[in-house]
Amino acid sequence: MAISEHCRTIVLGSGPAGLTAAIYAARAQLEPLVITGQQPGGQLTGTTEIENFPGFPEGIDGNELMDRMRRQAERFGACFFDGSASPVELDRHPFRIHFEDRSATCDSLIVATGATPRQLGLPGEVELYGRGVSVCATCDGFFYRGKRVVVVGGGDTAMEDAVFLTRFAEKVTVVHRRDSLRASPPMQKRALDNPKIDFIWNCTVRRILTDAGGVTGIRIKNLQTDEETELACDGLFVAIGHDPNTGLFRDQLELTPDGFIVTTDGCQTSVPGVFAAGDVQDAHFRQAITAAGTGCQAAMQAERFLESLKGN
Repeated sequence: MAISEHCRTIVLGSGPAGLTAAIYAARAQLEPLVITGQQPGGQLTGTTEIENFPGFPEGIDGNELMDRMRRQAERFGACFFDGSASPVELDRHPFRIHFEDRSATCDSLIVATGATPRQLGLPGEVELYGRGVSVCATCDGFFYRGKRVVVVGGGDTAMEDAVFLTRFAEKVTVVHRRDSLRASPPMQKRALDNPKIDFIWNCTVRRILTDAGGVTGIRIKNLQTDEETELACDGLFVAIGHDPNTGLFRDQLELTPDGFIVTTDGCQTSVPGVFAAGDVQDAHFRQAITAAGTGCQAAMQAERFLESLKGN
C-alpha cells in the first residue's frame, strides 16, 4: 500500500500499544500509517513464550503474537513503514513526521515508542533473554518454580521483583552495588523481612555463566575489595530501570522528570491531537495487556479528536 503525504492518523511504534492503536484506528477508517521503529514488534519480540496474555491458554511466542497483531491491523487497512521517525514537528497542525528520506503530515498522532530496559552491558546478556536472563519478573517468574534466581538492582522495581519471585523461586538473591537500598521504606521492609531473599551488598555482576541449557550462575565483584566470586543460579533478573524512548519529543511534549510522556484524561498529551500509549507513558505496569489497553484508548481518543475538527 502506498504511503500518503497526508494521513489522518500516524502511529509511532509497533509493540502491543502501537499495533492495538492501529487495529482500532483502521477499523474506525482512519487509515493509519504505522512507523514501526527500530525494533518492529517492540520488546515482546525478545520473549520466547508469553503465558499471561488473555486468549492464549497454552502461551504464545512473542514474535508470533506481534505478527498476528500486525496482520490484523493490515487486514483493516493500516499501512506500515518499517523504519524510524526523526524528527517530528508538533508545533503546528497538521503535525509533520519525518522518516528516513520522506515525510508526511497527520491530523492526529499516537506515540507508542515504548521504553528500553537498562542493561548491565555484559557479553551475551541480550542473547540470553528468554534463556535465563529477564527484565520482567511478572512475565517470566512462573518459569522459575523451585529454582534459584538473582535480582540486580536496589530500587522499588528490584524489590517488587524480588518479592514477587519468592512466590515461585526456592531462593532469591539481590545483588546491589551499594550498601543500602534506594527503594521506598515500605518496599525495603517487605524485601528485607522476607526469609527467602538474601542480599549481597557493594557488588556488581561481571559475567553471566552459561552452558548449553542457559544461565548457570554469575560472577560478581566486590567493589570494596575487588574480590571476584561465583554464585550459582538458574535465572538473572535485571531490574535497574527503563528509559522511555522520548528523545524525539523533548521540548515538544510535557515529560516527567524520568522522561515519560505525561498524559491526562486517558492518553491525551500536552499537545491537542497527540496521544501516547504503552510504556512510553507508563512507568509502573509495563505489561503487554496494559499497553494494548492504552493503545485502544489512544485510538478512540484520536477518532473523537478528528470528529471534533469537522465542526471547526
